[in-house]
Amino acid sequence: MKHLIIGGVAGGATAAARIRRADELAEIVLIEKGPHISYANCGLPYYIGGTIAEREKLFVRTPESFGRRFAIDVRVENEAVGIDTEGKTVTIRRKDGSEYTESYDKLLLSPGSSPVRPPLQGINLDGIFTLRNVEDTDRIKQYIDSHCVKQAVVVGGGFIGLEMAENLHHVGAEVSIVEMGNQVMAPVDFSIASHVHRELMNKGVNLYLNKGVEHFEKEGDGLKVFFNTGESIYADIVLLSIGVRANTQLAQQAGIELGERGIKVDEYLETSAKDVYAVGDAIEFVHPLTGQPWLNFLANPANRQGRIVADNMVMGNVQSYEGAIGTSIAKVFDLAVGSTGLAAKRLKQLGIPYQSSTTISAVHAGYYPNSFQLTTKLTFDPETGKLYGAQCVGSEGVDKRIDQLSIIIKNGGTVADLTRLEHAYAPPFSSAKDPIAIAGYAANNIVSGAMKVLTWRELNALDRDYITLVDVRTAVEHEIGSIERAINIPVDDLRERISEIPTNKPVVVFCAVGLRGYLAQRILLGRGFTDVRNLSGGYKTYSLATQEIKNKKKMVTTSKETVDTVADILRVDACGLQCPGPILKLKKAMDNLEEGQSLQVKATDAGFPADAEAWCATTGNSLEQSDSKDGFHTVTIRKGRVSAPTADAPVIEKNKTLIMFSDDLDKALATFVLANGAAATGHQVSIFFTFWGLNLLKKEHKPAVKKDIFGRMFSWMLPSSSRSLSLSKMSLLGIGDRMMRHIMKQKNIYSLEEMRQQALDNGVEFIACQMSMDMMGIKKEELLDEVNIGGVATYMERAEHANVNLFI
Repeated sequence: MKHLIIGGVAGGATAAARIRRADELAEIVLIEKGPHISYANCGLPYYIGGTIAEREKLFVRTPESFGRRFAIDVRVENEAVGIDTEGKTVTIRRKDGSEYTESYDKLLLSPGSSPVRPPLQGINLDGIFTLRNVEDTDRIKQYIDSHCVKQAVVVGGGFIGLEMAENLHHVGAEVSIVEMGNQVMAPVDFSIASHVHRELMNKGVNLYLNKGVEHFEKEGDGLKVFFNTGESIYADIVLLSIGVRANTQLAQQAGIELGERGIKVDEYLETSAKDVYAVGDAIEFVHPLTGQPWLNFLANPANRQGRIVADNMVMGNVQSYEGAIGTSIAKVFDLAVGSTGLAAKRLKQLGIPYQSSTTISAVHAGYYPNSFQLTTKLTFDPETGKLYGAQCVGSEGVDKRIDQLSIIIKNGGTVADLTRLEHAYAPPFSSAKDPIAIAGYAANNIVSGAMKVLTWRELNALDRDYITLVDVRTAVEHEIGSIERAINIPVDDLRERISEIPTNKPVVVFCAVGLRGYLAQRILLGRGFTDVRNLSGGYKTYSLATQEIKNKKKMVTTSKETVDTVADILRVDACGLQCPGPILKLKKAMDNLEEGQSLQVKATDAGFPADAEAWCATTGNSLEQSDSKDGFHTVTIRKGRVSAPTADAPVIEKNKTLIMFSDDLDKALATFVLANGAAATGHQVSIFFTFWGLNLLKKEHKPAVKKDIFGRMFSWMLPSSSRSLSLSKMSLLGIGDRMMRHIMKQKNIYSLEEMRQQALDNGVEFIACQMSMDMMGIKKEELLDEVNIGGVATYMERAEHANVNLFI
């Protein structure tokens, strides 16, 4: 058996070693386009900062030692450039440009991912870097050693960006982080990220949130970084940490099926091509909690996938992969931040009902020296208590707790299970009540109804005239700092001073972290108060989440244009997307905002400003500002309130219906562009597919169904699926069709199949004509699962409630 592996880092190298252990006589060839294999890419920032002093320690194995130990033919600086899945061969290009082919019995793709490098003006200037591999690290290290680096700018506040900020700080640079969102560490909730904001400010790192980089210019020996607000800062070095993209080009060229962003694999990690498997950053796999495919750029799952796929390649598909929930941790100066499962923001985006709880506990016994506080946030089902996610932040003990929490989540556990965990206890390591147990008790109280809570964000949204806010901390604590309009009644004095609290208003109590607030809540409920809520996480969480970001560096304003100064404005980048992509991103982001909040969207589609203005006119939102500069179009929209019609006001139906009669590729594209654009306005859209239009709804992999002779004839003569559609003009025996799809991909325009899925995701109703199906011998099992079957009466009912009816 000959195993060919493309990619020699993490999953690829793990699989190669595992295959050898399982089959001593197998032929194994490992192809890696870079000069190194099996290196510690997570350690790269720490080598730059000097924490890891010796470069050689980054390498787990050299190609030579790895090949000798496991009897593997390791070929570095060899790049796979083509795959023939039918002939089972791979075309490989050597460093000198020459090419050769290699056969295989089983093929593994582990191509990894590449850093995002947006097409900004000046992006290729000397001194601007990305960090993904050893070669990147060497270039950055050499640049720092040969230049006087006093000012460093990190674009992007993700894990690598924060690690690089810390390590650039260690080499003596004043560091500035520029982040387009309103927080760093996007996967965690804002309240957890607020701990990181404070830590960065305390360390002297400048933090510029809600600011996107517009372009770069050379200035002297350094660089000028320009923001989309018209401001700029100077840098001696710039590190781009905007994100990564899965390397799927090789698989796509081979005709291997892709998902939305990665290579599709089944439970055995096999792709759509037989005997071709894939692991690591490039694959998308179903999330165990959401049931939706996602990309997971983490080393631990990649190594586990490598072990599983090796067994399946050697012994047949014997072991399934259960998926990953995204357990991660990062060090930011003196803080550790861990996350697992689904954060509150993600649950909100998915529309999954949830409740959250924030607790702050001592990481070990308080009487033992150096007992730091650990903040734990849980998200869970409000009815069953099923644990959805957890986040921890603190100076120590985060790794231990987040690992335990991930086990509970991955096994479908509940918050009650947290109280049953047995913890190893001694004063230097934990408390008699471990932080996880305390988090479980608090969440259990919420599920049972014993403790009603509200979050800092919910408190900010309340009208203070209609609630009584009670600070139950001591008078000294209250004087140091409190929440505006709170009255101070220490919990120990509450029973004697209970008459000071009005009984005709809801009451919100808070203390430092939540425990005294809970005690006060129970006292008030036991003495006749009916609506009492405890502030989750207490004043410490509230004060952190509402802190002001203060930087040492002064900004330079280079434009007199109006600059939006709303602190919590949400900024969305829709650059590179063609219509209706920007409008769809706008709508999705606006759905998550509250009335009065603002959204700024930047796009490169020239028609976007007009589309945005029209969208606002039909949705009740306000277009605040529209600017165009250097091909970028930026609109700022404030969310408004859609007024309900009065009893005597006429009701105007604004639904849309389309009849799709054609199976021409260009007409199909137009149909879904119109449908998605209409759906973005918030109105119901229905598409009635009849006769040839039914071909747009066929599954690519259809089940076997029984047909009569006429049904079989139609199957032979008609396109098998949407991927076989032709242009109405200039098809030229299929050449024009392929050219059209190629141009769409090149210009970052969604494919027909992606537009169709977007329409379904946006609630567009697909109706297949029953009469047409009967005439053409098309069975319901051959159509997409989301399709409804109907007749002319079904269409006419939809049309009666629509103000637009189109026939295509």
